[in-house]
Amino acid sequence: MVSELVKNSVIFGCEGPNLTEVEFNFFKATSPFGFILFSRNIVDAKQVNELCLSLRESVGWYAPILIDQEGGRVQRIKFPLALNRIPPLDEAEKAGKSAKSIFKLRFSSIANELRSLGIDFNCAPVLDIARPITHEFLRNRCYGVNKSDVISLGRVAYDALKSNGVFPIIKHMPGHGFATNDSHFELPVVKASREELFENDFAVFKAFGDAEIAMSAHVLFEAIDPHTAASTSKKIIDIIRNDIKFSGLLISDDISMSALPGDIKRRTANLIEAGNDVIVHCNGNLMEMSEIVNSGVVPNTLTLSRMASVIEERKKIEHNKFQNLESSRSS
Repeated sequence: MVSELVKNSVIFGCEGPNLTEVEFNFFKATSPFGFILFSRNIVDAKQVNELCLSLRESVGWYAPILIDQEGGRVQRIKFPLALNRIPPLDEAEKAGKSAKSIFKLRFSSIANELRSLGIDFNCAPVLDIARPITHEFLRNRCYGVNKSDVISLGRVAYDALKSNGVFPIIKHMPGHGFATNDSHFELPVVKASREELFENDFAVFKAFGDAEIAMSAHVLFEAIDPHTAASTSKKIIDIIRNDIKFSGLLISDDISMSALPGDIKRRTANLIEAGNDVIVHCNGNLMEMSEIVNSGVVPNTLTLSRMASVIEERKKIEHNKFQNLESSRSS
């Protein structure tokens, strides 16, 4: 049972390409839900597989290992371990009417690259709508400039990852496309009306209400909650649950991003109180990770149920991947 495996509702990063004894013991003691890798953790195929094995050994089970492998600017694994790809928006515009086929190949290939390294969750697809005002940190990571294109290509990416054995994590719920600054450094303030948000940005995510995992956005929607970021807003997460109809596991964007005010303990409390299921902390700072655990992030019954659903779905994904391989070998 997940309740016996996960003591803390967190996903942690580690500092380097090899797990230190201190990190191993910390993860063993705290039992996070999973881990997330970055470029600093990547050297070669043997090393990445060994790191994934060490991370899972530290918690005593096949815990989820995440990465941001969108292709383009956000691509933690580079050539020769993975193909270097152009940004998704550039790919979609270049492909034109063939975009669906190209995206299927793109994300099938990404999934196979990740699986070969022991990584089984990808923080993609990006379901934000690109606009002329969208900050450059995000714009060409999007899949289109209108909701229909984003829904269409997002679904292709989602299905391609899943059918090739990698769990997709949709982001940045409920929409980051109106942001005119970079949430890694400051909190974006969106001035769009409630009506426009529901008609476009939120509608994209509503089309993915069947997703098992989503990442919440560090962006403020002035028309809905002018006081706090979406990820720490009970009003926004109520919309995510009741209007967008997302019932899956909601994980935060990186808690160490400067869009969020306060220290790590305050950020943790705000994210949990708002309704996020899992806190994501990426930079590998052990002191900060200890503060998060000490803040009280024991998963509640509903979060444990959502985690269990994710793990059960992962079994199906892996089974389907095996079946697809067997079919291709026999054909």
